[in-house]
Amino acid sequence: MIWLTWRQFRTQALIGLAALLLLGGYLLLLGLDIQHAHQDVLAHCGGRDCAGPLGAFADRYRLRTDLLGYLLLVLPVVLGVFCGAPLVAREFEAGTHRLVWNQSITRRRWLAVKLAVVGGSCTLAVALVSLLLGWATGPVVAVEGARFEPVAFASHGLVPAAYAAFASVLGATFGLHLRRTVPAMAATLAVFTAVQLAVPALVRPHYQAPERTSVQLTAPIVANLSKIGTYGDIGGLRVPGGPWVIDTSAILDESGAPVGHSDWFQDCMDHSSLADLPRCLADHRIHVEITQQPADRYWTFQVVESALFALLTAFAAVLAVRRLRTRAD
Repeated sequence: MIWLTWRQFRTQALIGLAALLLLGGYLLLLGLDIQHAHQDVLAHCGGRDCAGPLGAFADRYRLRTDLLGYLLLVLPVVLGVFCGAPLVAREFEAGTHRLVWNQSITRRRWLAVKLAVVGGSCTLAVALVSLLLGWATGPVVAVEGARFEPVAFASHGLVPAAYAAFASVLGATFGLHLRRTVPAMAATLAVFTAVQLAVPALVRPHYQAPERTSVQLTAPIVANLSKIGTYGDIGGLRVPGGPWVIDTSAILDESGAPVGHSDWFQDCMDHSSLADLPRCLADHRIHVEITQQPADRYWTFQVVESALFALLTAFAAVLAVRRLRTRAD
């Protein structure tokens, strides 16, 4: 049965292996370059402030790091659509399942071997790529303190392999229910995408109770904000240490009052250049109240989300087995 599954999917397997080798080779070369550059920056800093050189180092590799993160973000769903969905649906379209079921192989064993060989291979491939990506781009992500950002979180650590397992089994389950390859592929894409959008926005923030704290807005922090509104609302706050900032208040003064309508704030906004604005604001000892998940919870969140997707994978597998048992043909 394993040999038959290999024969049926050897073309996809060989193409996937070639792509994996190419991507792995690129990540290896990029990782060596990043590691060397990072060590070089630290060596030239000595014991002095390394914020500027490290920022320039991160800027140098940010685009490639982001693109690779997006690639690994979409890789599980690509595998689910092009490997998981045709896994069973193509057998029904061709009618080859009847030949197998008329042999000594049970339906459950037939499905289990397919899921183990194809789904397991997809999961292992994504796990290897995730491991290489984490090693290659780790210094850049660490400098930026961005491990909790949606793309970085979903493309590093344990969760990419869990996503791949779920996408593969989900595709096979839709193949069993719909019995047509193209509809199964479309359903897999739609459902997996919906889950991937819902989990970071609705579920992930609640793995543990968030903390409320105050953050002093220094000039470097203000300079890195992506938005400063007319009345003191801000966006893109990055806190030293790399916590996940879930919610941010408007800018507050020392007494805790919003500064948006104060004369000095409007004067800074109206009469300061882009370069002078951070210092103008920070001189008034401003701060914000934030809701955050501390940085030391990163691996806890990785484990919890991996367990969540393992449960979703098991649920999809149960639906596949139930459907298999109720089919007459």
